[in-house]
Amino acid sequence: MTHAFTFPGQGSQAVGMGRDLAEAFPEARAVFDEVDSALGQKLSAIMWEGPEEELTLTANAQPALMSVSMAAMRVLESRGLDLKEHVACVAGHSLGEYSALCAAGMLTLADTARLLRIRGNAMQDAVPVGEGAMAAIIGLTVDVVEDVCREAGENGVCEIANDNGGGQFVVSGHAGAIDRATAVAEGKGARRAIKLPVSAPFHSTLMEPAATIMRTAIAEVEIGPLSVPVVANVTAEPVDQSVEESNRLVEQVTGRVRWRETIEWMAANGVDTVHEIGTGKVLTGLVRRIDRSLAGMALNTPADLEKTLEALGL
Repeated sequence: MTHAFTFPGQGSQAVGMGRDLAEAFPEARAVFDEVDSALGQKLSAIMWEGPEEELTLTANAQPALMSVSMAAMRVLESRGLDLKEHVACVAGHSLGEYSALCAAGMLTLADTARLLRIRGNAMQDAVPVGEGAMAAIIGLTVDVVEDVCREAGENGVCEIANDNGGGQFVVSGHAGAIDRATAVAEGKGARRAIKLPVSAPFHSTLMEPAATIMRTAIAEVEIGPLSVPVVANVTAEPVDQSVEESNRLVEQVTGRVRWRETIEWMAANGVDTVHEIGTGKVLTGLVRRIDRSLAGMALNTPADLEKTLEALGL
């Protein structure tokens, strides 16, 4: 079998996430302690005890999700995982791309946590509350959703933020344009078109102020070589050079998350098993929608860990 590791993005967080890994494995506990120290905040307490509304804040959810992914990775490594030997490539959904790069050795754990805190704050602050919005559109093709964006965006920004596969899209931009997009999409036969409960228009050109902040922040951290290629969100193509991937991270703030194309690239290049490392099973579900020839496995719990090790032959 040929394996790829994927790492979840915002929306997969839940109170209690990672606690069982921390209780079962000292390597996992050490990850949460290091993230807490890097941020100067007991983020692990918010993750395990809540309140949910505090965990859901973008600046908390992003490093929290990364820390669970890396806790699982550290346990796998303690049991014999060598990413370069056992995995063909990695990818992450939005903030998950940072988790993937930490797993692949380009970023340290502490730097990744701090970058995600900066990223979360910068994306939240890029557009005044109420001026931007996002909406999910289900049941149309990418070409039709592009048409929806053109029609709805005549007097404001309306862009595809996420192409998640299986006819699942998220559009992002000015609030008025997104309202128009839901109506236009329904008129074109969408099964669902509904605004999302988010406070900023992520992955749209309105995020340019956040991209500027991230360009500076990423330039200030030391980057190491990638142990395996990362399939970048904005291109859905593999990158094996850290400097190039640093540029892709900046572009990702305003660019489309091309998740459908990412999974299609993996399938076309020999991957047959896609592991979701971290919290939830969102990406595993998307794998099945995008290409049923691929096997999807989620690593959330200690029991899942044993299944993953078995699949990897460890």
